[in-house]
Amino acid sequence: MTHKQILLVIVGLMAAMFLSSLNQTVVGTAMKTIADDLAGLSLQAWVTTAFLIVSTVSTPIYGKLSDIFGRRPLFLAAIVIFLIGSLLSALANNMYELSIYRAVQGLGAGGLMALPLTVMGDILAPRERAKYQGYFLAVFGVSSVIGPLIGGLFAGADQIMGIAGWRWVFLLNIPIGIVALVMVMAFLHVPHTARGARIDWWGAVLVVASVVPAILVAEQGRHWGWGSPIALAMYATTVLATVAFILVERRMGDDALIPLKLFSSSTFSVATVLGVLIGFGMFGAMMTIPLYLQMVSGATPTESGFLMLPMIGGLMVSSIVSGNLIAKNGRYKIFPVIGSGMLAASFLWLAFASADKPLWYILVGMAFAGLGLGQLMQTLTIASQNSVGHADMGVATSSATFFRQMGGTLGTAVVFSVLFGVLPSALRSAFGDPATQAGIAAAAADPRVLADPANQAILQLLQNPAAVGDSLNGDSSFLIGADPRLAAPFLEGFANASTTVFLVSFAVVLAAFVLSFFLKATPLREKSGIQEAHAEAS
Repeated sequence: MTHKQILLVIVGLMAAMFLSSLNQTVVGTAMKTIADDLAGLSLQAWVTTAFLIVSTVSTPIYGKLSDIFGRRPLFLAAIVIFLIGSLLSALANNMYELSIYRAVQGLGAGGLMALPLTVMGDILAPRERAKYQGYFLAVFGVSSVIGPLIGGLFAGADQIMGIAGWRWVFLLNIPIGIVALVMVMAFLHVPHTARGARIDWWGAVLVVASVVPAILVAEQGRHWGWGSPIALAMYATTVLATVAFILVERRMGDDALIPLKLFSSSTFSVATVLGVLIGFGMFGAMMTIPLYLQMVSGATPTESGFLMLPMIGGLMVSSIVSGNLIAKNGRYKIFPVIGSGMLAASFLWLAFASADKPLWYILVGMAFAGLGLGQLMQTLTIASQNSVGHADMGVATSSATFFRQMGGTLGTAVVFSVLFGVLPSALRSAFGDPATQAGIAAAAADPRVLADPANQAILQLLQNPAAVGDSLNGDSSFLIGADPRLAAPFLEGFANASTTVFLVSFAVVLAAFVLSFFLKATPLREKSGIQEAHAEAS
């Protein structure tokens, strides 16, 4: 393909990627407002997890079907499904409905996540691919900058054109998605050679049966009890479904949803495990930081979006630098080592955060996290694609994305479970501090504090100490405008609970750092997937 043809294809890919990445940043920033409006802060993990479960499960299906039927029809279907889910999400009346509609959205997002990377593997050689990463980073960077701003503006508006402000977070996807749909139809024309293959229906069913129970027990384990009968049933279902899935995949051979032959490559295997660990740490902690900024630092949704810029800036800088170095010398082994090391260091730094720490302390940790992630995201994908031939490009790329998303899904569910599991004890501990008690007593004796309506919810809560532990599980807006002495124990309690999340993420990413030394960096190929397919055909 000529440079012009490659650029036209990339334009189509970028349009769809912009839709997906913008949605993620907009929703993430507005989630606290959405949860408060629908009275379900503790249920927000369901909204996030539902999206991640379905997008994770559908990712390898998109990859396999695109190998059989071509990239273009699957990509178009993914955009349409994503738009339907967006419209439904805007109509949600409670957190449970929103979770279901976000699952529909996730069904489309699975294709938007995996297929652009697969197409890149088709048209560019692994070594050459790094030179084009800047285009995609520009899309990610722009969406990451304007997404939080848009999400904050919508979340901060009571109504826009008679519709609740946060609902426009989802309605915004409609015009953008229509533009993306038109651009993909116009520009995405990648050659495809039809080939017969069996569709691995049982594999698709069993991957759902193995993933969903694992996520459910991670999310609800603290409510059910980790050793309760229903939790044990979830464990057993996951194990049995996973064993059955492996047996089915072995029988399906090359037609399997995730062909087991991919794991015969040590490079693919190690890169896959690294993806799971990095996804766990990244998604889990990254969902906690915006909450921390809003709950503890007092940032508005819009401000918390802007405060994510150090992480985005670090990610873009390290991605561009590492991409150019890979394109120049063809070596990439050092980047997963440095990247996972910096990411682990950032989580360890954040684990020492507290309510009295200055804002710059959090921003430094976020910047280091971004610098680490930028060296990991593209490198692990390139390593996985470089370890397989063109015939398996789609399934290899989608499988790598699947396992990374699987780690992210589990990470999100586990860290939110940990966060709201330790939060009651953290709040009780904060309220038990003598200095805090003295501050509360002084505030309660101040007539101006007693007369201020902004303090009434906390004052009423203090009359029932047993309710303090669950006070932040629903609507946390009662802290807005409250006297600092009354709000202090809530902020300190949430901050202390958050540090537990960062410690869990640190431990997981530290394991990835150790494993990164065992990644075998095979030489990057000089031909694109299309060139290899043409050479094989001739």
